[in-house]
Amino acid sequence: MAKGYVIVTELIKDPAGMAEYGKAAGKAMAAGVKVLAIDTEFEVLEGEWPATQTVVLEFESPEAARAWYESEEYQAAIPLRQAAADCNAVIVNGL
Repeated sequence: MAKGYVIVTELIKDPAGMAEYGKAAGKAMAAGVKVLAIDTEFEVLEGEWPATQTVVLEFESPEAARAWYESEEYQAAIPLRQAAADCNAVIVNGL
């Protein structure tokens, strides 16, 4: 079965608000979520990158990624992230 990846780009406007989001999101990081990268010093190879931070999470499947994103615990954290940063999020299917 193909892995699922969640990639989030965040243009952080309120670092203190992002810290609060981090606490809330941490509660949603149950078994099955593997943090592959959290980076603020990435190298843009082409075009423009709309973020000051990029996060990559790995899941056992795209369905597991969707279930995590839609979980009650993570849904409670999302408004904190969106208030503190301009964000984009996608689920990417692994090979």
